Amino acid sequence: MAQTLLHPATSRGHASHGWLNSYHTFSFAGYHNPQRVHFGVLRVLNDDTVAAGMGFGTHPHDNMEIISIPLSGTLEHKDSAGNHGIIQSGDVQVMSAGTGIAHSEKNHSQTEQVKFLQIWVFPNKRNVQPRYDQQTFRAADRHNQFQQVLSPNPDDAGVWIHQDAWFHLADFDSGFGTDYHVKKPGNGVYVFVLEGDVTINGQALHPRDGFGIWDTASFTVQANSNTRLLLMEVPMSLN
Repeated sequence: MAQTLLHPATSRGHASHGWLNSYHTFSFAGYHNPQRVHFGVLRVLNDDTVAAGMGFGTHPHDNMEIISIPLSGTLEHKDSAGNHGIIQSGDVQVMSAGTGIAHSEKNHSQTEQVKFLQIWVFPNKRNVQPRYDQQTFRAADRHNQFQQVLSPNPDDAGVWIHQDAWFHLADFDSGFGTDYHVKKPGNGVYVFVLEGDVTINGQALHPRDGFGIWDTASFTVQANSNTRLLLMEVPMSLN
């Protein structure tokens, strides 16, 4: 029988620094909840809003897969390997920190805020060569279907990371229903509701709610209004 957990939007950690308004699904920085440190290898899910012209200065990372998904506005990336990119809604960016890399993430606009998801996933290989990539995805390809934006395979659709993980975005019309089939036995799926209202295996979810489900090969998704979802399938074991 499927195991599940619910993280209502209102239960997330919160930090406001003036230039940054951040909601933490899992323990991060000043927010620590021993019951919410990670979901399998999914370590961080931050819902960030950064003021115009502001951002995160250069800081180091190692042995972590870092994914950025802009929801609105434009985000600028620079790193110590010489990579420079600007991403916006419809884009997905990945950085394998590996042996170590320093980067900055800033709002590219001087007039509008940027909203984006910052996601960290534990890798299945340590001390890899750092790498960076970004891709743009067509909105039409996620209308009433799951659009794969990340996988473990460089030859598969979307960006790739060093982990047996698959991410999908979906824009569902009100009343649309379908099933999600887990890609790898033993994996779980963490669903984050970006917009709208949806029922997953009987659990009603609303904007910014998070829902984890595992010990199942598939589950049902029913949109109760026009809905946008991010599904993150990840291994449940840290080993």
